[in-house]
Amino acid sequence: MRNSQPVIPKPGYWPLAALYGLFGLTSVAYEVLWARILSLQFGVSIFAVVLTVAAFMAGLGAGSLFAVRRISRIRQPLLLLAALEGGIAIYAFVLPFILQVISPAMENAAEQFSLLQWYGLVAGVAFFLLLIPAFVMGAGFPLIISALGSEPRRLGIIYGLNTLGAAFGALLPLWLLPALGWALSVRVVAGIGLLGVVLLLLISWRYRVVPEVGRDLRVARPRLVFLCAYAGIGAASLVLQIAWTRLFGMVMLRTEYVLSLILASFLLGIGLGSLLVPQRHRQAWFVILPIAAGGFSLLSLWLLPEFSAWVERTEFVSLFAALRIQGLLLILVTLPVTLVLGAWLPLLHKRSNGGGVWLYGANSLGAALGAIIAGTVLIPGWGSAATVVLAALLLLMLGLTWAQSRAAWIALPIFVMVAWPLANLPSVSTLLPQAQAGSRDLYVYEDAISMTHVVEQQDGQRVLLTDLQRMDASTEPTAVYVQSNQARLPLLLHEQPRSVLFLGLGTGISVAGSLAFPGLDRMAVELSQGAINSARTWFAPLNQNALRHTRVQRDDARHYLSAEQKSYDVIIGDVFHPDLAGSSSLLSVQQFQRVRNRLNSDGIFVQWLALNQFDSKSLDIIFNSFQSVFPEAQIFLDGMHLALVGPKQKFKGARGLLHNLQRLSLAQQDAVTASEGGWTWLGRYWGPMPGSRGQVQDEWSPVIEFHLPRARYAGDLNVASLLQFLLKVRPNVENAANFLEIDDQDKETFERAYVATELLAQSWLAAAHGLTQQANQLIHFSYQANPKDRWIAYALTDNMFLSLAQAREHGLSEKEALQKILRMNPYHVEAARALWRIERREGGSQAEFSRLRLLQLSPLDREANIR
Repeated sequence: MRNSQPVIPKPGYWPLAALYGLFGLTSVAYEVLWARILSLQFGVSIFAVVLTVAAFMAGLGAGSLFAVRRISRIRQPLLLLAALEGGIAIYAFVLPFILQVISPAMENAAEQFSLLQWYGLVAGVAFFLLLIPAFVMGAGFPLIISALGSEPRRLGIIYGLNTLGAAFGALLPLWLLPALGWALSVRVVAGIGLLGVVLLLLISWRYRVVPEVGRDLRVARPRLVFLCAYAGIGAASLVLQIAWTRLFGMVMLRTEYVLSLILASFLLGIGLGSLLVPQRHRQAWFVILPIAAGGFSLLSLWLLPEFSAWVERTEFVSLFAALRIQGLLLILVTLPVTLVLGAWLPLLHKRSNGGGVWLYGANSLGAALGAIIAGTVLIPGWGSAATVVLAALLLLMLGLTWAQSRAAWIALPIFVMVAWPLANLPSVSTLLPQAQAGSRDLYVYEDAISMTHVVEQQDGQRVLLTDLQRMDASTEPTAVYVQSNQARLPLLLHEQPRSVLFLGLGTGISVAGSLAFPGLDRMAVELSQGAINSARTWFAPLNQNALRHTRVQRDDARHYLSAEQKSYDVIIGDVFHPDLAGSSSLLSVQQFQRVRNRLNSDGIFVQWLALNQFDSKSLDIIFNSFQSVFPEAQIFLDGMHLALVGPKQKFKGARGLLHNLQRLSLAQQDAVTASEGGWTWLGRYWGPMPGSRGQVQDEWSPVIEFHLPRARYAGDLNVASLLQFLLKVRPNVENAANFLEIDDQDKETFERAYVATELLAQSWLAAAHGLTQQANQLIHFSYQANPKDRWIAYALTDNMFLSLAQAREHGLSEKEALQKILRMNPYHVEAARALWRIERREGGSQAEFSRLRLLQLSPLDREANIR
């Protein structure tokens, strides 16, 4: 018996197809937003991307295949579709609450599991929670096909409009997240979904007669080999997408922004490809498509250095301008491949005699498997560049299985020859020709967490890069001093530290700052295996092989603090990039509470912040968050780094530091204070933590990571304005002395150090406003007040070094002027190098002494290491 055909009024076809495009928009917007929330568990890594994409594609595929076998029993497919989409919207509303409810249980489970086991548990729970809505979304495709018919052209339009809507859905979070934050953005998208449900119910009456298409679909099911080949295409396409997200994420914006842009590019190309596919079925297309897909995939890898260099040298006026311009360029690079991916389904649907729904399901399941393999096997094992090459070759080979031409396979060896040189990631100097010009790669390590580079610059100094552009640390002598101070100050403020926990290892130079403290049990937690390896080898000359005296555990800070039962006297939070997705959770109220739980009763937590990474609003939010957990919080200023000091109980003021030093010998005191003395460190005290008691950084409602990128592009990350603010809130010297309980006999010494630090900050502020003469005068006054302060000595001798030409006016030769600089500041590397060069030209044994002194200050100095 012949199946009845749907009675569809002509004007009703496009509104319904467009409405299905709206559901495509909401589904992918959910995907991007839910990937963001998973970064709470997995941090800034490809894990969240892989898990979200895999869950979505698996759900879409399974839901589609489940529904297609039961479609003949459904008499009102549009009403069912409306119910399913409404259920998804309601699920989106309640999912944040579900996650908040189960989060404490997940943290408690951390005590029982290793990091890998805990990740597996969290991944399993998250995969299940995301699989449910994705499964329902997948069931919608057979339902809409059932209502509108599966004629090849019509299927291409339905599929195309849905994916075009999905492309806009991928971009929607780029506007919602910075403006509204995560939780409210999810609710906005859910509201759009409910609006679509209402519209669907209003027009569903026009589709009264439902065809019994179930049998047709079962008859049209393609052969298993056919389905497997197209599933392989799905796997290869998602392998490509994940690798692209890693590679372009290194040179562009943050992970979820790049995910949105690449998803939009993917879906835009697939939608257009599906809509623009030729009406006439020609065998030549099955030769052209795989060659184009593989070839343009390789071309994207070849264009990566040019893309990266362009991003590096281009200035953007706002975050949205950066998103718009970089996104358009990214689409131009990736669109040719995605157009091919979109054209395949309608062509194969016609070739398989109407098996498009089956192909859609198989492709989605293959895509889920491809995402998992890319994130867990290929990228960690082969690297992102080689993963792109593999995806390109798979697209070529699998696509050629439908080509009825043996000659087409000649393309394969040609592709291998072209692809071979592209399998290795270009050097850092090629990707960042301005910032890293003349550098060479010493070490590269890539896993699903991050990509780590150790780069040797032209002067011999080494730089640790995470995901290419984020410089974590350097061996430049001043940077070494800064990193060492991150351990010195916290350990000095405790009366008698016996144990210390470093949250973040970096180069290990911060840990080296603790080596002078006797009887200290050291523990460091670092998630990046590349950073751990680098600290043990490439940075060992600068960190004094500190890892030999330190237990290092590869772990996530959140998991470690939740799982570990040991408490510590001192916990140190390293400097990191707070504008990255997931990173800002390390500055949340919840994270600060986890740290507090791991402190001994007299313990101290110090979180370091780099002033150049914040504006006044974000800094106020962090102050509020920190103070809500540590009511006795204080702040210290060390150079351009702010120390948030959180005592578990009452802040002990000067007594704690002085008691700590009194138990040490004079040589040990000199070592732990870096020859600056205890009063210099107390002089860097900046008072009780200011705060408005207003907005805080919450893991479930983050603010900083969405605010900071906009502030950075708007030019609001102004160190001068922060210095001005800090100078206003700093207590006067008398109040500071009283609060720190400075004894009367020590007040003058303290006041000199305290005033010297303030004068230095005022000189920096004057210099930022272009008042050079005033800045120089303030530095001189500061040096007179406390010549032991290294920051002050650096500032003064830097000015002297820059004005060497004027030395003759004061009756000094260049050599005598350099010697004077080194007497005032023995750590001035440029003066030491210039003096060595002069003595080398003059000849004599003194030159060798000066060279060795330079190497003592800068062990990796290339010039001094070449005899």
